[in-house]
Amino acid sequence: MTDHANTPISVVGLGLMGTALARAFLTAGHPTTVWNRTAAKADSLVAEGARLAPSVGEALGSGGVTILCLTDYPAVHDLLGDAKLAGTTLVNLSSGSSAQARETAAWAEKQGARYLDGAIMAVPPAIGTAEAVILLSGPRPDFDLGALGTISHLGEDPGLASLYDVAGLTMMWSVLNAWLQGTAMLKTAGVDATTYAPFARQIAAGVADWLPGYAEQVDKDSFPAEISALETDARAMDHLVEECEALEVNAELPKLLKAMADRAIAAGHGGEQYPVLIREFERARK
Repeated sequence: MTDHANTPISVVGLGLMGTALARAFLTAGHPTTVWNRTAAKADSLVAEGARLAPSVGEALGSGGVTILCLTDYPAVHDLLGDAKLAGTTLVNLSSGSSAQARETAAWAEKQGARYLDGAIMAVPPAIGTAEAVILLSGPRPDFDLGALGTISHLGEDPGLASLYDVAGLTMMWSVLNAWLQGTAMLKTAGVDATTYAPFARQIAAGVADWLPGYAEQVDKDSFPAEISALETDARAMDHLVEECEALEVNAELPKLLKAMADRAIAAGHGGEQYPVLIREFERARK
């Protein structure tokens, strides 16, 4: 990425995240223009040196890069539907699906705009630090957004950032749900969540270390049982379900995992390694 530390930036949408984005640009020395439907939300940023655009059109015409941080893609279309986009550069960090991202990219390009889609993998207080990861997809940027955090360009497909975003949410919720399942079980023996958390973290980190090797198996579509066979894992799943039921703890999650394993075993994959379950995830249940 070419370093353009003085690139003018406009930020459209000043919720908690949009305000954090604008403040990070100001701190890094970018000339920063802001706009929000409720203009009073810009007061603190203006006091810090931002310029308040009188209209969204003025923000788009500020001569640099416009960051969109709105509720969703319909809000983007509603706001920009009548705006003149020819010659503008838009970076849309609003939330939505990969299909919406691709549709919005095609629409923006027809209007003459250069469009990148993105996703923010951070909470507002982290913006401006290396811990804040900003995913971008679409044309490779030739401007600097490093003031926001760690920028990762994923490729030319504008839908990739949204796909990575939801894939990351899958990881987050799966890890948290697994921890809550174990916590509920241990609470029946008087073990509190604080006591269990370090052990759970150790297990999660250990499993994460398996991912590169398992990824190779998925990409090669070959699943030799180097650690354990799926049928062995399925027997352990039975024990988990039985323990949950004996403790009168909700067993829906382990039963779901066991049902997927059972289908894979019935299809002849019991002697292969756990990542063979990718075939269950790749097809929708009818």
